[in-house]
This record gives sequence, C-alpha cells and structure tokens, in this order.
Amino acid sequence: MKSLFHLAIHVTDLNETRHFYGDVLGCEEGRSTDTWVDFDFFGHQLSFHLGKPFETTRTGKVGDHMVMMPHMGAVLALDDWKALADRLQSKGIAFDIPPVIRFEGQPGEQRTMFFFDPSGNPIEIKGFADFDGLFAK
Repeated sequence: MKSLFHLAIHVTDLNETRHFYGDVLGCEEGRSTDTWVDFDFFGHQLSFHLGKPFETTRTGKVGDHMVMMPHMGAVLALDDWKALADRLQSKGIAFDIPPVIRFEGQPGEQRTMFFFDPSGNPIEIKGFADFDGLFAK
C-alpha cells in the first residue's frame, strides 16, 4: 500500500471552501470544527484552517508555462482528469492554465490544468494515461 499525504493550509472562508471543494470539485467532507474542515482530496487528506493563505508567485518554469509557486494538486488517471476538466468547465471555473497536454510525445506526457480555490490557493491537477510516466526521465 502506498502512503497518503496530509496537507493543512489556510483559507479565508469555510463556507466558500466547503462549496468549492465539495460541490465544485466533488470531494467528500470529513471532520470539522468552527475553525477548520477536512476533505478527502482524491484519496488524500486536506485540512483547511481559517487564516491568511500563503503567498504565491509565478516563479515555477515548467515546460512552456510559468506556474504559481507554491501550489498543491493531485495526479489522476486520464479518464478521471478529463471528467474533472469537463466538470470544472461546466461550472464556469476560471483557469489560470486551461486544460492542456504537456510534454507531448515525451517521457512524462501528461494533461494539466491550474486554477485557484476561493481563497486564492493555486491548484494543479495532472492526468496520466499511464502512472509509470509520473517519474519518467
């Protein structure tokens, strides 16, 4: 069994966070208090605590894109990635980097998309046809 990750970050509004991660992304809500809420983020535990979100800058050069750093995300099977991309587009999510193929025809070929949660936290979702390509050289 592979291990799971846990990440705790700040958000500015728990109700907006619940709507975005639950209704928009389709993640299942877990435990919560008045100051934090957990979500099952594609099989991993994300905890959102009220506070000032981390500062980000567009300093990550990946392929042809300058991406927001730091950012969080998930790697999905390609069919799940396509379904999520369609879901986000149907809900009118504004993409920082719209769904695109990156490293086409190369080791590590992937689909990617970048967007922000309501607190401004950057999210990247990758899609792979073959997970063996995730760490391809």
